[in-house]
Amino acid sequence: MAKQLEQVLYTAHTHTTSGRDGAGRSSDGALDVQLSPPGSGRPGTNPEQLFAVGYSACFMGAMRRAGATHGIAIPQDVAIDASVSLGKVDNGEHFALGVVLAVSLPGLEEEQKRLLVEGAHGMCPYSRAIRDNVDVRIEIA
Repeated sequence: MAKQLEQVLYTAHTHTTSGRDGAGRSSDGALDVQLSPPGSGRPGTNPEQLFAVGYSACFMGAMRRAGATHGIAIPQDVAIDASVSLGKVDNGEHFALGVVLAVSLPGLEEEQKRLLVEGAHGMCPYSRAIRDNVDVRIEIA
């Protein structure tokens, strides 16, 4: 059962029209994107790209928090290359996502990298939301 929020820190408000062939924008105007299906060649982004960027950014924030817990400074040039795949499961009956996060933490020891990534994966809201429902692989570069 999903846990109810005890304290709301932020709420994003968006308006999307026409699904993968439409547009989406945030209520504050900071996000205004044209949407197009993956591989269509048409201008615009798709939900998988948006999810990849959002998950990566959130995961970096969680690594910073894990770093503070373990006394590890996050390198300035930290980076994540995210791959979000759309595919089919259940003998082609349903669609599902698969995620690979390739995390680059230059200048840190392997054990430090492991602590940051494991800590982040345990606390990142995106990781928690999709745990046991999406195949997530994390690669430490």
